[in-house]
Amino acid sequence: MKSNNVYSLFESETGPDLDSQLTLLAEVVQSFASSLDINETLNNAIEKFIQYLDAEAASIFLLTDDGEQLVCRGCAGPVDITGLTLPASAGIVGKTVMSCSSQIVKDVREDPDFAQNVDKDTGFERRSILCAPLMVQNDCIGALELINKRGGDGLFDKRDENIMMAFASAAGLAIHNARMADKMIVQERMQKELELAREIQESLLPRLVDENFPVQGLNYPAREVSGDFFDFFQREDGLIYFNLADVSGKGMNAALLMAKVSSLLHHLAKDMKDPAKLLQRVNDEICETVSHGMFVTLVSGFIDPKTNIVRFANAGHQPPLFHKHDDTFEELPATAPPVGIMSGIEFPATTLSLEGGSLYIFTDGVTEAMDDTNNELEVKGLIKLIQDNSEMISCKRLDSIVSKIRRPNVDQHDDITILLIECSQI
Repeated sequence: MKSNNVYSLFESETGPDLDSQLTLLAEVVQSFASSLDINETLNNAIEKFIQYLDAEAASIFLLTDDGEQLVCRGCAGPVDITGLTLPASAGIVGKTVMSCSSQIVKDVREDPDFAQNVDKDTGFERRSILCAPLMVQNDCIGALELINKRGGDGLFDKRDENIMMAFASAAGLAIHNARMADKMIVQERMQKELELAREIQESLLPRLVDENFPVQGLNYPAREVSGDFFDFFQREDGLIYFNLADVSGKGMNAALLMAKVSSLLHHLAKDMKDPAKLLQRVNDEICETVSHGMFVTLVSGFIDPKTNIVRFANAGHQPPLFHKHDDTFEELPATAPPVGIMSGIEFPATTLSLEGGSLYIFTDGVTEAMDDTNNELEVKGLIKLIQDNSEMISCKRLDSIVSKIRRPNVDQHDDITILLIECSQI
């Protein structure tokens, strides 16, 4: 049943006065503002449009994100066309969206833009159409369409168009706000999930309980989650296992692969002590499930703390840096491709006697970080940092080196992960 406002709006010969129009518009805007749910907002809009403009049917079409199609997101009337998809330029609705201007079609049979196939498909005859663009700032996000005016001569007029444009403006803003609210909810949920993922990743990193332990490591992700990881622990037989890896790609996919590879290595390294066989086993496992062309560069090995002998295999990772006791440096290149590229390959092991030296293993986030001259640090820059801090004990030295790499007020573009292995009796 219509309210008194509705009767006075459509049955008065002279039309509504300004106060009545403003009151009506305020009521419609308040109705739109009552919910930030996009579907409820659309339903509110359609109900008000049919009620106040006395039409047989109404529909709201919104552009898809790519701007290629118009989708009916809500409708009212004899036929439900919700979900109907049209090319963005099709029909009266498409013309309205493309021109960002309202359209009045008093007799659809005489309009070349009229899409007759919709009537054939639905069985609902459209005689006259009033269509207004849904504008947000200077962008058109869709259109509001009214069909077949009930009263008078059954034709929409200029007064209907003016009121429709005011309603469409309010509806466009309400839809935009509802969309933004949806995005904020999604973003908040994703942020919480990323924070949880980061907590899980941090729990996978080893906890240092002794600053004199032969292995020290640091990881600083560039984003909430990291594609880098490292691990170390002492086995029951006294051997110390270590690894450092960099997963290709960024974001959640890299983080999930990181968790899988890290867990596999940690589990298998408790029983296996040949780094070549260990990586071969992990590689075959990863090759069975890895997707999207992802892979892992990785250095993995064992330390015998009684002899300070290190045996490790390098799967496509950038060369570790060996700082010898005479202050010279040697790069130790990879001996095999990354893990996850091809199954059945071998990973030759390298044997190294520390002899009072230090072994630095790091990801490219270290050497590709920018120095204080806005150039990449590179290996020579890292060597300089190592030399400048060589007198410190290992844990403090690593902190000092990384603090120079992660300079304040400089964006970090990649994960920074570094591992230090040094002669020490435990």
